[in-house]
Amino acid sequence: METIRATAEDVVYRNEENGYTVLIVKSGKNRLSAIGVMPEVAEGEQLELEGSWQDHPVYGRQFRVSSAKVQAPTTLTAVERFLASGLIRGIGPATAKLIVRTFGKDALDIMASDPERLLEVPGLGRKKVAMIAESYAQHHQQQETLLLLQEYHISPSLAMKIYKRYGDDVREILKNNPYRLVDDIEGVGFRTADQIAVAAGIDRNSEFRISSGIRYLIREASSAGGHCYLPREKLIAESMRVLGCSEELAQHTLDSLILGGGVKAEVLQEDDQAEFVAVYDPYVWQAEQETALRLIRLLEADGGDGYTDKEIEDSIEAVQALEGLSFHEAQKQAVRLAVQSRVSVITGGPGTGKTTIIKCILHTLGAGASVALAAPTGRAAKRMSEACGAEAKTIHRLLEYNGEGGMFLRGKNHPLEVDNIIVDEMSMVDIFLMRSLLYAIPAGARLILVGDADQLPSVGAGNVLRDILKSGQIPSVCLSEIFRQDEKSMIVYNAHCINRGEMPKLNAKDGDFYFERAATPQDAVSKVLALCESRLPSFLGLDSVRQIQVLSPAKKGECGVWELNRRLQQSYNPPEKGKAEKLRGETLFRVGDKVMQTKNNYELQWKREGIFGWEEGEGVFNGDIGYIKEIDNEDATVTVLFDDDRLTVYEGDDIEDLELAYCISIHKSQGSEFPVVVMPVMGGPPMLMNRNLFYTAVTRAKKFVMLVGREAVIEQMVTNTYVRQRYTALDRRIRAVCGREA
Repeated sequence: METIRATAEDVVYRNEENGYTVLIVKSGKNRLSAIGVMPEVAEGEQLELEGSWQDHPVYGRQFRVSSAKVQAPTTLTAVERFLASGLIRGIGPATAKLIVRTFGKDALDIMASDPERLLEVPGLGRKKVAMIAESYAQHHQQQETLLLLQEYHISPSLAMKIYKRYGDDVREILKNNPYRLVDDIEGVGFRTADQIAVAAGIDRNSEFRISSGIRYLIREASSAGGHCYLPREKLIAESMRVLGCSEELAQHTLDSLILGGGVKAEVLQEDDQAEFVAVYDPYVWQAEQETALRLIRLLEADGGDGYTDKEIEDSIEAVQALEGLSFHEAQKQAVRLAVQSRVSVITGGPGTGKTTIIKCILHTLGAGASVALAAPTGRAAKRMSEACGAEAKTIHRLLEYNGEGGMFLRGKNHPLEVDNIIVDEMSMVDIFLMRSLLYAIPAGARLILVGDADQLPSVGAGNVLRDILKSGQIPSVCLSEIFRQDEKSMIVYNAHCINRGEMPKLNAKDGDFYFERAATPQDAVSKVLALCESRLPSFLGLDSVRQIQVLSPAKKGECGVWELNRRLQQSYNPPEKGKAEKLRGETLFRVGDKVMQTKNNYELQWKREGIFGWEEGEGVFNGDIGYIKEIDNEDATVTVLFDDDRLTVYEGDDIEDLELAYCISIHKSQGSEFPVVVMPVMGGPPMLMNRNLFYTAVTRAKKFVMLVGREAVIEQMVTNTYVRQRYTALDRRIRAVCGREA
């Protein structure tokens, strides 16, 4: 880190939403460019900037600011330039000159301490003086507040978020209840709030602090770990470790939280019948409870549209003749189960015919049946539509998200107007989305859940598909035999080998599953780049950017997502004169870049051109991939065209949810399918490099898999059955609702 003292000369660009600024400053005799999130700066103000130098391929050498302290200008010229900058409402160049002529270098001190004296300036009346005084006070308050937050080692961008949320109340909140920041501001974790609290003098052993910390640990377990609850003993141990408190204090505070309703505690049983106490966030507990209840109510609802065995058999024979297939008995049973049950589950790995079975179910239900097809992500829904020849929607779109607080228009008071709902890629559905879906299904409707239970679980809380199967109460069929047309696919063959714990067959002649050795991470990166840039596009005749997807197990490291994205961007989309760019954090976006949405944004608007004109809607979701069509630095917007032709304009903080997507993590690839997958296999933490992750990566490929690295790593992943346990109880709740568990 380096510190420079400089005078602000020209504000080239400023984003009022997040404080990102491009500034020309003068330091000694040198003029230089400073970039980063800063307080509002005016020409003539003295700055103390801390940061580091970087070389931009287009804009040259720049000073990237990590913290900025603004000091009032001291010379007559600097004071006048500051006042004339337009930053203070009511003051232009002429008025600035008059103020400096009247008060000299003391002008700013007088404006801060005795603004009434501005009436001494010729031509200024009371109304204008009041406007100037208010504007200057706001500017001064913002700078003081941002400086205060930086003293707590809060990043400038996060400090700007906090200031925009609380305004002049920041000091009072930091003094009395800094833990509010955890609930109110995205990006503030307990550790940040705790750091502020300790600096503010709040006792580390206060029940107030321990209570906030315990609630944080439960919420973090849900959002980051996918857990629905934490066992009480584990929660107490984590509280002692993270909060540094005694066991007695943690136990006492947790009991108080339970009595006050801040958390929910329930006695559950392990599979071996041993009892333990599960501690929930009340919202998560309610979601799990309601999901179980509504699932069984739907299963047991009356309905009069059953299908006879002969009708089903006739339909299966018709589909077999049409598709040129021969169903195995398990596949026939899946069709029977789906159309004769109110709720059913069909699971199986790649090539086992899940999509063909959905088509057969649609044929059996008949042309007049009302059916909704849905999947968790836009890419999965698009793939379902193409495979089944019928429209499929994301679950969010099916439920008609209304853009306010994560609520859906479709629910128990306004259910879906369909009799049959088929949901694919169920392994990705978390407990909250499952509850919302069940709320919207009318009594007597049929729900068919399709998925691969061996895929990675949902990013959000819960393990819905596995828990439903584990409960043993919902009719289900597991498909294991491979359909005839997929028998020659080494991708399908190897996916099943991996799932059985066997080494995949590599480099089979005329196959679609290949491996290339790399001795070092640097060697692996070089080979991945060569494969993506020229070798695979030439060999397979594919578009290198749109049809080849690099997947990586990890984000960090030379073979991680971040570094591979940087290298691939340089290869695919290098800087060019006239090609617009936008820097966001450490990522530089360019027009033409492949990008991914990293979290659900239900309120982001989009439009899509159709046969009858433009369709408009709301909601862009985690995992959606698109391409930057336009960057407007004047309006501070980025326009993205997604794979399903939705055109979305990003502005303000929404841009922070975009990441480069030349390479994505395997977790982010869930629910997607790509023609070609390239994956480095160079090792990593055992808890990450496991069979579950490897299987998920391989099954994302439709036509071709290319692994680059070491055979020993492949073997380690195949034999490593470590799966991080998720604390969920949906299976127990389903059995309890059925009356088969005490």
